[in-house]
Amino acid sequence: MLMRTDPFREFDRLTQQFFGSQSPGTWSRPTAMPMDAYRQGDQYVVSFDLPGISPDAIELDVERNVLTVKAERRPLELGEGVEMQVAERPLGVFSRQLFLGDTLDADRIEASYETGVLTLRIPIAEQAKPRKIAISAADSDRKQIDA
Repeated sequence: MLMRTDPFREFDRLTQQFFGSQSPGTWSRPTAMPMDAYRQGDQYVVSFDLPGISPDAIELDVERNVLTVKAERRPLELGEGVEMQVAERPLGVFSRQLFLGDTLDADRIEASYETGVLTLRIPIAEQAKPRKIAISAADSDRKQIDA
């Protein structure tokens, strides 16, 4: 099971949307990134929206069942003689942390990045998968003991 961290980050995100703040995140105070998470068979799939971010500007770390995703959108190199007219896309650092339950296999996470979406596939650990338990028949010749 996946669990989100830092409930106050949601309040920050809502405040930024309400007041129109486009202040960039920093490594000490990163901005949250939108995500979707769902279970598909024997794995969880988590997708993060990271449009305009180069794959080499994305970091994935797992430590003590905490998955951390950090990404940085850097300013465009416009060159000389170019004057920016409108700059509404947020720049800076984006970050998200998820607690991975003990039922997930953090050693086998797969990551792919396509069209601005980072997709993680987190398999369910073998020991957590449902399994059938064999039932042995009791010996019918045994005598019952009355108490």
